[in-house]
Parts: sequence; structure tokens; C-alpha cells
Amino acid sequence: MTLRLSTFDLTDHLDSEEAVAEYLSQVMADGDDDELLRALGHVAKARGMSQLAKEAGVGRESLYKALKPGATPGFATVGKVVRALGLRMAVRPAAKQKPAAVAKKIAKRPAKIKKATTKVTRKPASGEVASISARGSKAARARA
Repeated sequence: MTLRLSTFDLTDHLDSEEAVAEYLSQVMADGDDDELLRALGHVAKARGMSQLAKEAGVGRESLYKALKPGATPGFATVGKVVRALGLRMAVRPAAKQKPAAVAKKIAKRPAKIKKATTKVTRKPASGEVASISARGSKAARARA
């Protein structure tokens, strides 16, 4: 028995507005800029790179360069591409953490303890009190 494998092409599955919107929304939720550029590139290939470049008002070669991972396209370029795809970007507040989750994170943090250092400036003569300073304390800074 021979096992036949076919190549997976994501652009075959980006065949509806809903699929494209869900795909890009999930990628944006992850927050990886390179992955967003890669995803826009997948969508652009599914729609036709030449046609999209024409609708966005940029050259085809420039569009390829702008959508490759590691590129740093301007916001205007990304906006043109998104609008040419018939999509719009929206901003929502990030999900807030629940108080219990915040408390767990705080409990896991190691405690930061400042060590007080002592410094003897000179050997005290008989009957004198040694000069000792403690770095890091507010009282020592106030005296200095």
C-alpha cells in the first residue's frame, strides 16, 4: 500500500470573506508582526497578487517585498492592502486578566530583598562609635 501525500496550500482554503477575516483576526490576535505579513501575503496570493497590487495602487514587486516576513512596510501600505482586500481593521480593548490570575503571577515572583551593606570608614578610637552606613535604606539616603 502506497501512501500519497499532497502539498498543503493555504490559499486554497481562503475562498470566502469570512475565512479571510477569521484567518487574519487570529493572526493579529497572536501579535506577531512577521506572521501578519505572511498571512496578508497568503490572502493576496489567494486573491491574485497582480490584481491586488493594482487595486492597492502599488507595484506587484513592491507588494511582494512588503508582505514578506522581516519586511517593514509602512502603515499606509498595510492599510492600502487591507482596503484593497475589502477588509477593515478594528481596534478593541485587550482582554483584562482576572484578579485571581494576577494574584497567582505575583505569588510566583521571587521576592526582591535588598541587602544592607555596612561600611566602616575608619577604625574607631577607644570610646568612639563606628560610622556605619546602610545603602539602599531611605534613612541612610536622607542622612547623606
